[in-house]
Amino acid sequence: MENANHNDVKTKISKKKYSNSSSCGGGAVYGLGIIGALFYFLSTASTFWIGVLGVLKAIVWPAIFVYEIFKYLQI
Repeated sequence: MENANHNDVKTKISKKKYSNSSSCGGGAVYGLGIIGALFYFLSTASTFWIGVLGVLKAIVWPAIFVYEIFKYLQI
């Protein structure tokens, strides 16, 4: 009996259609944003440590951006 239930579950899972066609769109935009921010911050850095700070800023700039938008909108 348990084996029959296991086979039913396997056939139900295998019949499901999964679509991942748009699951990576946000990741691509975020990645391009990081690359652009890295280019900007590193090209304007005058010292090594300012460059290191620029790399850190490039990684967290979306969070800072959302925070500033919420602050502006007073949310």
